[in-house]
Amino acid sequence: MKNAAVGLRPHSGWTSLVAVSVERSEPVVLCRERVHLVKIFNYSYRQPYHTAEKMPLEEGRAFISRVRAEARTLAYRALRAMEARLREADYRLTHCGLLLASGRELPNLEKILAAHPLIHTADGELFREALMQASEKCGLKQFQMKEKELVGWAAKVLRRKEASLLRQVTEIGKPMGAPWGQDEKFAALVAWVALRETS
Repeated sequence: MKNAAVGLRPHSGWTSLVAVSVERSEPVVLCRERVHLVKIFNYSYRQPYHTAEKMPLEEGRAFISRVRAEARTLAYRALRAMEARLREADYRLTHCGLLLASGRELPNLEKILAAHPLIHTADGELFREALMQASEKCGLKQFQMKEKELVGWAAKVLRRKEASLLRQVTEIGKPMGAPWGQDEKFAALVAWVALRETS
């Protein structure tokens, strides 16, 4: 069985997920999905801290806790389903590449809800944390990278110029058909780097 990595580019309430393997030193896209991390895909659940801002504190805390638990469950199920799908194609899912935002540490809930920029950050971090925990629970080797640093780091690690690397990431997605936008490209790239960096 060949090793494969899953790359994740999270958003509020969902993530782009792309599985990649390396054959003859070049990446091959195995599959891609858009995974919902909330059962009810609407603003209230996709932006739980924004929703909690309008609630009494303890009610908001309980709501965020429910959304977090749901996101963890859905993230874990998605990774397990991907593992099974890859196994059928004779690939073993061994690595996970996760794109991060700024990496800013968050204060307690009261302070988050009092500052709108922190609310935006917290919404994103809730879903990143769910994916991180699911990856750990699946026993995958993790590689995490701030998104704004990804292309430069990947070019260094993979020994390619940034422009040619981005062209290659565009090309490898063509057999998958549309959509193959920035979400899929960055998820594929972080998966490729994860295979290289954690091997």
